[in-house]
Amino acid sequence: MAGICEGRVVIVTGSGRGLGRAHALEFARQGAKVVVNDVGAELDGTGSSSGPAGEVVNEIRGMGGQAIANGDDVADWEGAKRIIDSAINTFGDVHVLVNNAGILRDRMLINMTPEEWDGVIRVHLRGLFCMSQQVAVHWREQSKAGQAVDARIINTTSPSGLYGNVGQTNYSSAKAGIAAFTVTAAQELGRYGVTVNAISPGARTRMTETIQRPGRAEPTPGEWDPGDPLNVSSMVVWLASPEAKDITGRVFNVRGGNISVAEGWIAGPEVNKDARWDPAELGPVVHDLVSKARANAGPFGKLPAKAPAGA
Repeated sequence: MAGICEGRVVIVTGSGRGLGRAHALEFARQGAKVVVNDVGAELDGTGSSSGPAGEVVNEIRGMGGQAIANGDDVADWEGAKRIIDSAINTFGDVHVLVNNAGILRDRMLINMTPEEWDGVIRVHLRGLFCMSQQVAVHWREQSKAGQAVDARIINTTSPSGLYGNVGQTNYSSAKAGIAAFTVTAAQELGRYGVTVNAISPGARTRMTETIQRPGRAEPTPGEWDPGDPLNVSSMVVWLASPEAKDITGRVFNVRGGNISVAEGWIAGPEVNKDARWDPAELGPVVHDLVSKARANAGPFGKLPAKAPAGA
C-alpha cells in the first residue's frame, strides 16, 4: 500500500478506538506497518479487553496492510519495552511513536480524589515517559552507531491542557505537561535525528461524547463530517512522514479541516525597577500589567472578543 509513510514502522498507543484507531487505519493506508496498542479499558481506565486492538488489526489486514496487536500497559516500564520490542521483532525497526493512550476521570477540584488524580496522571504522563524514553534510547543507539535516523514522536495534548476546561484539573494538568514535554524533548532529541511534535485534537470520540452539547446535530450520511477523527489523523500521518523532518517542538490545533499552530507562553507586558519590589507598591503595578496583557485564550485557542468601546 503506497503512501507518504511507505515502509515506516509505527506504534500507536491507545489505538483500539477513537482517534488512535483512526490514526492506525490511516497509517496503514499510507503504507506504514502498524503496532496497534490498546489495553481495551473503559474510558476511566478500568477493565481490559484484547478485542479492540485485534479488530483494528483485522481491518488493516483486510485492506492489505501489515499490523500486529499489543495489549501492554504504556505506563508499566516493562510493558512499554514490550510494545517497542514487538515492533522491532516483527517489523525490524521502529520509526514513529504516536503517544495517544489516555483516560478520563472528570471531577470538580473540590470533589476530586487522589486516586482520580493519580490515575489520569499515570496513563498520560508516566505512559508518555515510559514509551518515549525507551524508544529514544533505541534511536540514540542507532545514531551513535552511525546509522541514519529519521524518527518521530507525536504526542496528544488537548484544548483542555492548552486553554483549560472546568472539571478537568487532572486531565488538563496532564495534557499541559504533554505539551511542555514535547517542547523539551524536541530540544534534546534533535541531535539524534528525532523530531517531537504534538497535536491538540478536536473530534468526536468516546471522550468528547461525555461533554457534547445537547442538541448537536448528528453527521449526515455521505457528507463530510467535521467531527470525524480521520480529519485529525491526516496531520498525524504527515508529521510522521519524511516530509516533516524539519518540523519539531510544535503543537498543532487540529479540528475538522482547520489546522493552526498553538503558540506557547510568551513574556507579555513587563516592568523592571532594577531593585527589589516592596509588596505594598505592587498593587497598581500588577493591575497595570494585567490590563495591558492579552486575555487567556478560550476554547480551541481563540482569544475572547473585545467589548465594544464604551460598553
